[in-house]
Amino acid sequence: MLIEINKIKKTFNKIVACDDISLKIEEGEILGLVGESGSGKSTLARLILKLIEPDSGEILYHGITNIRRECQIVFQDPQTSLNPRIRIGEAIAEPLIIHKIVERRTSNLEHRIEELLEMVKLPADFAHRYPHELSGGERQRVGIARALAVSPKFLVLDEPVSALDVTIQVEILKLLKEIKQKLGLTCIFIAHDLNVVGYMSDRIAVMKEGQLVEIGGRDKILSKPKASYTTRLLESTLRI
Repeated sequence: MLIEINKIKKTFNKIVACDDISLKIEEGEILGLVGESGSGKSTLARLILKLIEPDSGEILYHGITNIRRECQIVFQDPQTSLNPRIRIGEAIAEPLIIHKIVERRTSNLEHRIEELLEMVKLPADFAHRYPHELSGGERQRVGIARALAVSPKFLVLDEPVSALDVTIQVEILKLLKEIKQKLGLTCIFIAHDLNVVGYMSDRIAVMKEGQLVEIGGRDKILSKPKASYTTRLLESTLRI
């Protein structure tokens, strides 16, 4: 087990975003987190990353000593997650410099940037480009490279393909699975599309109105869900 969540609760302006949620995230797994917009998925992710604090409950980290470095996130919209005024290489270098992993303007830094670009299957010369010069899929690859820069143990993938065209979505999903296997990462994959969650995840947790409706193995959830809400989600999902 890498992360243990015990009775977490979070309220915003009297609206309960997470209501008494408990679950465990096993080391090396991809846990899919699915539900409609406003179900509390992203709030739970932000609580795990300590971007916000819970009103009650606790989150335990096993083997994670530096939350800011070892827990990273890939955001939904690659357009807004990158600073349009700095080059791609600078964006990737930023976390390395902040965490004092590599010093600024050194050959080691340049090598690490090239290594990360190669990992997400982008040419080394992309380091000199600005975000507006890249396509949506290319920008999301940069976002992934940036999240991987500090060698995290745990990665939150917050609807990382929902803003992309369908053909690009497939490429990014395959890339994420490849990287996860290569680096042995533990991930939460957040989405509202059960097709995508089923493709990516080992287990699936279903959320509705801030509550955890059910959790189980991918095949079990997709073929024999216990909750009527999960059944409705499945019925509303386009099968390809």
